[in-house]
Amino acid sequence: MERMAVEIDGTGEPVLMIHGLGGTSNFWTPVLPALARFRLIRPDLPGSGRSQRVEGPLSIDRFVRALMRVCGAAGVERAHVVAHSMGTIVALHLAALEPRLVRSLALFGPLAAPPEANRGPIRARGAKARSEGDPGMQEIADATVQSGTAAETRRRSPLAVAAVRESLMRQNPEGYARTCEALAQAQPADLARVACRSLLVTGDEDAVSPPQAVRALGERLPAAQVEVLARCGHWTIYEKPEECGGLLAKFLERRT
Repeated sequence: MERMAVEIDGTGEPVLMIHGLGGTSNFWTPVLPALARFRLIRPDLPGSGRSQRVEGPLSIDRFVRALMRVCGAAGVERAHVVAHSMGTIVALHLAALEPRLVRSLALFGPLAAPPEANRGPIRARGAKARSEGDPGMQEIADATVQSGTAAETRRRSPLAVAAVRESLMRQNPEGYARTCEALAQAQPADLARVACRSLLVTGDEDAVSPPQAVRALGERLPAAQVEVLARCGHWTIYEKPEECGGLLAKFLERRT
């Protein structure tokens, strides 16, 4: 769809799944068995994964508009929205802009916008990817594993570590650089316009979305449920797939 790779599987209520920086539709693979009763719509955002053939600068607004077009092309008028990291910023903007489209929000490693102190390092990471290409992406992948996953994950979950490295190292460096630029300039959505219930999940070792910040975000959203996973970093779905799948399935199957 418009040079975007989109996977659509299953039947039932639609669930739009939005990955984060360095992710693809495959980020959600570990929780798919828990969502067998839903119709799952999993795009690679413009600039990421198989959607690297995109022209011009990227932005949160561009991601939101692209997802709205995906929903239109898929015949989706109302959907649960599940997102990770940068994708949660996109999801919050989508919920604020089109509240009738978003039935609920399930946000993993959520944040309203990057802290000011993090914007410069995000830009620097993008510049590294652009100037160094694939070798730079390997260094970024290794640094992300160290800073973005929990100590127990690095020690006991080699498959989770491999998944994070593979997700990043398979990114197109230029597409990744432009995604970094989009994230670095992201601004918060108008949370007062978000009308749906929400689930916010983070790890107790998540340095990007620390528990205290996620609880503060939850206080600004209606009917928010906040969950903190023990011995978990920022790559929640890879690090704690069974826990995340259980929380997600229970949340989506609620009727109120």
